[in-house]
Amino acid sequence: MSDAALEIVARNVRSARVAAGLSLDALAARAEVSKGALVALEGARGNPNFATLVRLADALGRSVSSLMDDAREEPIVVVDAKDVPPLWTGPTGGTARLLLTNPRPAPVEIWRWRLHPGERHDSHAHPPGVTETLTIVRGQMRLVVDGATRPLHAGQTTAFAADAPHAYEGAGRGSCELIMTVHLPIERRGG
Repeated sequence: MSDAALEIVARNVRSARVAAGLSLDALAARAEVSKGALVALEGARGNPNFATLVRLADALGRSVSSLMDDAREEPIVVVDAKDVPPLWTGPTGGTARLLLTNPRPAPVEIWRWRLHPGERHDSHAHPPGVTETLTIVRGQMRLVVDGATRPLHAGQTTAFAADAPHAYEGAGRGSCELIMTVHLPIERRGG
């Protein structure tokens, strides 16, 4: 994460925490991250990983992108995937990039994922009301939701409640590419 991006995340996390009326200790406990990591993040130090950003966003009732956005309103937003650094990188080179969030009427995050065979990303349960939609563009994968496994292949789309532990795993011989949308409840503002 660049210094400029870290400054934006630091400002947004601090602002969201204060607006929610949470102390550093309370947010750290709610998000299951160390207080030291939270203090470093709010001070624009360190390099928060994907899991930390997701846990903080969930604990604050916000989208991950709301913690990363520079809060500017533009009539048309265009994002080039090559300009977006991955928030998750798998052990064999898979990636997850948060391309953008459409904030209206309720936030929808749009992600581009690549999973190599055997590569797996485990996600904790998100807050109630969060759903995910996966569209497999190329290859094969396995989706695991609350212990149930579903194989998916190119051309298929699935939707599920993401308020249970879930995982994405590359399958087959080649890489799997998918577009994920994360549908979030309308963001809570204030205490």
